[in-house]
Amino acid sequence: MNHPLPPLMRSRWLAWLGLALLLSACSTPPAQPPNARIGTPPPVVERAQFGQQKPKPPVQTPVAVAAPTRPAVAVPPVPTPVAKAPTIPTPSPSPTDLWDRIRRGMAMANLSGPRVDKREQWYASRPDYIQRMTERSGRYLFHIVEEIERRNMPMELALLPFIESAFNPEAVSSARAAGMWQFMPATGKSFDLKQNAFRDERRDVLASTEAALDYLQQLHDRFGDWHLALAAYNWGQGNVNRAITSNARAGRPTAYTDLKMPLETQDYVPKLQAVKNIVMRPESFGVNLPEIDNHPFFSSVTIDRDMDVSVIALLADVQESEFRALNPAHKRPVVLAAATPTILLPWDNAAIFKTNLASYDGPLASWTTWTVPSTMTASQAASQLRWNEGSLRSVNQIPPRMRILAGSNLLIPRSERHTQDVPVHVANSGRLEFQAEVRLRRITVLARPGETLAQLARRHKADPKATAQLNQLALNARLKKKQRVALMVPVKSQAARKVASNKNR
Repeated sequence: MNHPLPPLMRSRWLAWLGLALLLSACSTPPAQPPNARIGTPPPVVERAQFGQQKPKPPVQTPVAVAAPTRPAVAVPPVPTPVAKAPTIPTPSPSPTDLWDRIRRGMAMANLSGPRVDKREQWYASRPDYIQRMTERSGRYLFHIVEEIERRNMPMELALLPFIESAFNPEAVSSARAAGMWQFMPATGKSFDLKQNAFRDERRDVLASTEAALDYLQQLHDRFGDWHLALAAYNWGQGNVNRAITSNARAGRPTAYTDLKMPLETQDYVPKLQAVKNIVMRPESFGVNLPEIDNHPFFSSVTIDRDMDVSVIALLADVQESEFRALNPAHKRPVVLAAATPTILLPWDNAAIFKTNLASYDGPLASWTTWTVPSTMTASQAASQLRWNEGSLRSVNQIPPRMRILAGSNLLIPRSERHTQDVPVHVANSGRLEFQAEVRLRRITVLARPGETLAQLARRHKADPKATAQLNQLALNARLKKKQRVALMVPVKSQAARKVASNKNR
């Protein structure tokens, strides 16, 4: 039988027992984590003395405790995903030959039939003509191809000047169309191609190409078909529109080959198709196309002073004919900087020109302009300018038996009285207009009773002032009945006399 301890002793015993248990717990080393290396001594822990405050342990970085070990299961390794690069087609190497570049850009629907066959035979039977035409195109074709690619237009359009002008920028048709792209005067003006006494931008390589592609794009936007757009370029958009409307009303198809058009327009697209076929397969037609490098032929150069064409050619080390072939818009022996601040020169010669111009100290221009104060003959103008009439006519292309109208701008040599560069308003809007020179013959007529000299002169279509001077009378002088008066009257041409004779019958 156990005897209970007295309360005081029991409380002391419990206190000592708790202290012993506490000391025992502090002396037990902590369990090592599963990943601790064998043989590593446990950390030393300081025991605080009973009754003293236990010092705070230094802050330790917490150690991750491993999760309970599970039976190993063989799991196949998951491959690291690798981002797949998008498949990019290997680009074709840039062609070195411009014809190859043109072939790659062909995009129009092909046309076939007897008209195409006939045109193929026509071109293929004229190898000399093709040779001249393609060699001439080498100056301009790279620029045209660049512009067509930039606009994302079909490359067949680069061949259109072969059809229009055989790539002759100075070509003029019987209908007065001019340049590589054969712009009519009114159409050229509607696309801001300047046409004045000093230049005609219908012949300008850069300006006319830009205008032609603008016009063709406009026509395609209107008709939605390149063959119809080409027909409209040749025949006029109003005519093509009326032909389409006529077919539509009659329930007939409205494609290019279905329209009733002039023979020239019916052959227009077949001509282009024939040239396209020859370019695509020259060997099939026995044609050798001259190689044209896929590289610019010319470079633009800025000028800030009027310059003679001869001086430009000298400084650029080119023939004047080569300069004019690249700058056919200029009709005179001088380039007016106020209106044309850039000129075209062969690629290598552009650098030569700049170098030589920087060290050139001679006169740049020997020409300027003179505004005709009143309508006069070429002889009278030459007398006022103290210049040879033949030279005046030649430089300004004055036709025979024509008078120069007041306000016209003549190109004249520089002198002490005329030394300045041509001002911008004249360079941009200069005009040279003519009036038929009237040939006069002397006749004698009889006056009517009470008639004045002026009345008599007007009745016979004579100049009253000249009549008064010729007869040494006043304009308002009263003439006697049947008084003889001398007159200078126009000489009628044979055609005019014939018309007058028919009217009197």
